[in-house]
Amino acid sequence: MRDFIAGLPKAELHLHIEGTLEPELMFSLAQRNNIKLPYESVEDIRRAYEFSDLQSFLDIYYQGAAVLVNERDFHDLTFAYFEKLQRQNVRHVEMFFDPQTHTGRGIEFDTVIKGIQSALDEAQQRFGISSVLIMCFLRHLSAEAAMETLAQATPFRHLIDGVGLDSGELGNPPEKFIEVFTRAHEQGYHCVAHAGEEGPAEYIWQALKQLKVERIDHGVRCDEDPALVSYLREERIPLTVCPLSNTALKVYSNMAEHNIVKLLDEGLLVNINSDDPAYFGGHLNDNYLAVQRAFNLDEAVLVQLARHSFEGSFLRDSEKRIHLKEIDDYLQRLSAPPLDN
Repeated sequence: MRDFIAGLPKAELHLHIEGTLEPELMFSLAQRNNIKLPYESVEDIRRAYEFSDLQSFLDIYYQGAAVLVNERDFHDLTFAYFEKLQRQNVRHVEMFFDPQTHTGRGIEFDTVIKGIQSALDEAQQRFGISSVLIMCFLRHLSAEAAMETLAQATPFRHLIDGVGLDSGELGNPPEKFIEVFTRAHEQGYHCVAHAGEEGPAEYIWQALKQLKVERIDHGVRCDEDPALVSYLREERIPLTVCPLSNTALKVYSNMAEHNIVKLLDEGLLVNINSDDPAYFGGHLNDNYLAVQRAFNLDEAVLVQLARHSFEGSFLRDSEKRIHLKEIDDYLQRLSAPPLDN
């Protein structure tokens, strides 16, 4: 199954680029930029990657982002992630970035996006991996701050495909950001939002009805509301589920308790993603394998999840068909009889 997953063409739709910061790179960038970390070694950083909930993770996440200072840092961070992806047969990525994490500490918006975009361009050229960039608003900050960030993005509108909503969910309902999402819709952005991870099913309804998002990031608590499950199924709303993240943050105590297979059986457009792989112990293929092992999934279910990753993407229909055919071709190669000598 490990080999099957490794060769299976797939997309990743829920990935925070700041969450790909491996301890080795964090330590290296800190030294390069003369930044003092509260850790003496790479192993000290790795030991700190133990979390009890979303907030304890976010505390370390924002601390680690402090080593990102110039365009080269953002390029190196992003390209390191793509080097891992090309070994996992990931064909398309829809990547989150959090400009407020950086502008709030004095880093210019253009420094962030130019560094990231240069790596996206290089990855496309060298590895053939396509990408979409989604700018997230930090929901623990004010709606006014989000609106200011949307304005800062204006000169780079051609580089940013969508906007999203992330950070601490509890106490920060989607309805807090109605105005900024209305403005984003007017400007032609795709819209997504984290909802139903720690927050209740009601937050998913708010994201759908009040923010008018096209996709729900996480969304696992939708099963608390049968009417919501029916709506998600009928409207084919994608859920970008992150299994290892959910278990690391104690949304579920272990993978066997996760509801991803239940949601799939309910007919929902569920796909697998890695969220913040450096912090949660696994990239995309590791998430596939963890779910496969927990539920003893066969190849057909894994293929369904991979298909959902392309179907739930913002790719054009013609591009989706190309990737879905890649999956068909992969399966055909595996089933072909060996050639006679």
